[in-house]
Amino acid sequence: MNHKIRTAILSAVTLSAGLCLLPSTARAAGLYFSDRGVRGLGRGGALVAGSDDAGSIYYNPAGLAFTGHQFLFDASWLNYSGTYQRQARVEQTDPNTGEPTGQSFTRTFAKVEGTSPVLPIPTLVYANPLGTKDFNFALGLWAPYAAITSYPETVGGSPAPQRYSLISLDGSALAVVGAYASWRPVDELALGAGIEMLTGFFETSVAFSACVPDRFICAPEQPDYDAVSKLKVGTIFAPSGVLGATVVPHDDVRLGIAYHLPFSINSGATVDVRLPSAPVFENASQAGNDANVKFTLPGVLRTGVEYRGIPDTRIELAYVWENWAVHDKITIEPQNISLKGVEAFPDEYKVSDITLERNFQNTWSLRFGGEHTLDIGDYPFDIRAGISYEKSAIPNPYLSATTVDVDKITVGLGGGLHIGKWRFDGVIARVFGSPVNVSVDEARIAQVLPLRANPPDRKNYINAGRYEASALVLGIGLTYQFDSTKEAPSEPPEGSGTFRLKPKPGIQPDAEPEPKAKRGDGVEEHDEEDEEIHLDDQGNPIEEPSKGKGKR
Repeated sequence: MNHKIRTAILSAVTLSAGLCLLPSTARAAGLYFSDRGVRGLGRGGALVAGSDDAGSIYYNPAGLAFTGHQFLFDASWLNYSGTYQRQARVEQTDPNTGEPTGQSFTRTFAKVEGTSPVLPIPTLVYANPLGTKDFNFALGLWAPYAAITSYPETVGGSPAPQRYSLISLDGSALAVVGAYASWRPVDELALGAGIEMLTGFFETSVAFSACVPDRFICAPEQPDYDAVSKLKVGTIFAPSGVLGATVVPHDDVRLGIAYHLPFSINSGATVDVRLPSAPVFENASQAGNDANVKFTLPGVLRTGVEYRGIPDTRIELAYVWENWAVHDKITIEPQNISLKGVEAFPDEYKVSDITLERNFQNTWSLRFGGEHTLDIGDYPFDIRAGISYEKSAIPNPYLSATTVDVDKITVGLGGGLHIGKWRFDGVIARVFGSPVNVSVDEARIAQVLPLRANPPDRKNYINAGRYEASALVLGIGLTYQFDSTKEAPSEPPEGSGTFRLKPKPGIQPDAEPEPKAKRGDGVEEHDEEDEEIHLDDQGNPIEEPSKGKGKR
C-alpha cells in the first residue's frame, strides 16, 4: 500500500473518530455499564498484564512499552435494554383529620422500558516512541461504555411511574482525553503513567413534586403539581491520572497492575423548569437558572496475570476493584434561582441547595479471557474470548431508575485479522444482569421537594420495585503499526545492521535464519530471493542504490 493511500485512510479514520466523539456518551453516576475497548472486551476485560497495544492507555499504560509506533481506532455501540416496575406503599388517611388510619397496601404500577440511542463510543490513540529505545508516548481519547437511558414521560395517558427518578439522559456527551508515557528500564519491567481530563457535559430530565401539603391541598404525586426539570451540567473539566506497571519474571508470564485516580466534578450548570399546571402556579415564573453541581467518581485498581506458555496462546486472569463508596451524594447548589408569583409563598422564593443521596458501595469484578493466533490463508488471525463477573455498586435501598447497576456477567467474543501492518478487530459481547427486587420497606430514595415549608411527617420513597437490565455490545476497530517489527519500541535492533524479513504477510517476530551453504573459501552463500535490509543506528531501514551488496 503506497504512502498516499495509507495517509488518506488514516486521515479518514481520524475524521470519523472525531465525529464519533460528538455524541459519545457517559452517565455521571454509575459511569460504566460494561468494560470497554474492542480488543479488551473480546477478552472479557482481562487485559491488564497482557496490554501491549495503544488501547493500553485504559487498561494499563505500562503496555505502551510493548506497543511501538502505532495508531488505534475503534468504536462500539452499547444497546441497553432495561425494565422497571415500580411499587409504592399507599396509606389510608382519615378524610376529616388527615391522620393515618393504620391501613396500607402496596400499589404496583405499569412496567416501563428504558432504551439507549444508537451512538458509537470511540477510542482514538496515537503512540510514538519518538526515536527512543526505552520510552513511548501517546495521545488518546476514550469514552466510557455507558447506557444513556430514556424512559417514557407517560404510560397509557398517565404520567410515567419512574418520572421522579429519571425521564431521559439524552444529550449527554462526555469523553476522557489524555497524554501518556511508558518507560522500560530493564527487560523485566515496564512502567506507565498518564494525565487525563474528563470533559464534556451531560443532561438529565426528571420530574419533581411542587406539592407542599401544609400550604396547598394536594397529594405527593398529584400530576398537576409535577414540575419537569432539565439539568445541563458543563462544560466539565475534571483532571485525573493513571499509573501502571508490567513485570515480566519469565518469558511465559506477565504480571500487571494499574490504578486510575478518581474524578472530582465541580462544574457549573443550568436548570430550566417547566412549572406545574396547578392553579396556584398560574402566574408563577422562574428567575435565574444557574447552579453548581458537585460529585465524585471512583478510583479503579486493576491487577492481572497472563500466561503465554501455550504456543500462540495468551490467557489472563484479572481482578478489578472500584472505589464507588466515594460517590455518596450529588449536590446541586442553585445560584440565585427563585420562583416568583406562587400563591401562598413570598413574592420571591429562593430555591435552596438540593442533595441527592447516592450511598454507593465499593465493588469488584473478576475477569478471565485470552486469545489464540492461527493462520487464515497467509494471514494471522487472533481469536479472542472471555467472561467476567461484576458485583453491583449500588445497595438495594438506593437502586433507582436514575442509575440501574446490578450484578452482571459479561461474555465476550472477538477477533483480529492481521494484513501487513494493519490489524482489523471486531467484538460482540452480551451483558447479563441479575434482576433486583427492592421492597417498599427497604426503599430509601425520597421524592425531591425543592419547595420547602415544614418537613413532611412521612417521606415518600420512590424507588421500590423490580429492576431488570441487560446489554448487547457490538464493536469494530483497526490498528496500524508504523514499526518494522511487532515489538519494535521495547526491543528495537541495536545500532545499524542487517536482518532478514520473512515473505509471509503480517507483522511477524524475527525468525532464526536457516543455515547457509558455504563456498569452498568458507564464505556463506546468500539465496537470491533473500532480502537484505540495512538499518541505521535508530533501527530504521536504509534504502540501498543497488541489490545484492552485503553489509560493509
